[in-house]
Amino acid sequence: MKSVYILKTGSTFSSTRAVLNDFEDWISSKLDTNRLEVFTVDVTLGERLPELKLCDGIIVTGSHSMVTDEEQWSLEAQKWLVEVVNEEIPLLAICYGHQLLAKALGGVSNYHPHGMEIGTVEVIPTEDAQEDILFHDINTPFNAHTIHSQSVLTLPLGAVRLAYNTHDVNHAFRVGRRAWGVQFHPEFDKAVMDSYIQEVFKEGAFDEQRKKSLLQESNETPEATSILEKFAELVCE
Repeated sequence: MKSVYILKTGSTFSSTRAVLNDFEDWISSKLDTNRLEVFTVDVTLGERLPELKLCDGIIVTGSHSMVTDEEQWSLEAQKWLVEVVNEEIPLLAICYGHQLLAKALGGVSNYHPHGMEIGTVEVIPTEDAQEDILFHDINTPFNAHTIHSQSVLTLPLGAVRLAYNTHDVNHAFRVGRRAWGVQFHPEFDKAVMDSYIQEVFKEGAFDEQRKKSLLQESNETPEATSILEKFAELVCE
């Protein structure tokens, strides 16, 4: 049985967690646990980064932290990700992980000049996506769940851009042969997205009308989720 390590870089809202669980649970629910043994390492609690020889695949979660804060656990994970890429261990980095991966490899991650992106949004695959293991069968714009204030503003040298939209020019990329970053959340379902909209509304990020619009537009995102599922298949090979 292959081993997948989930690098937990943060937790969701406590109210969301109480009802719907947390990042690592949403990720694990999309994996075939009959073929994959899943371990979670919470680096924010000081848990030790796994030895690379133990990892058949690695998934980095989202977080409510900001990459530019450069917390100690984040800086250590950043250095470790360079080793992961160099060793060509399959890696899928989500949201915060996406930004951290880009930063680790010399790209630029910072606050987006147009502010937060939240909700179920349209993401467009690039021409290069048609040659990619995870994106090749997504030929048209697809829906994905997003919640982020920072973005990958500049890709690392040599990275291949795989998806974009009107808000983010770099919604997904690949670096090397087996490392991917996705700004969107393939592990979210509609219930999780709706919870985020409600919680962010409580924080005063937008008004009631915007909240209603976001909730109306919220939907399931099977194409985005398929990226996570195909990554798991790659690890199982």
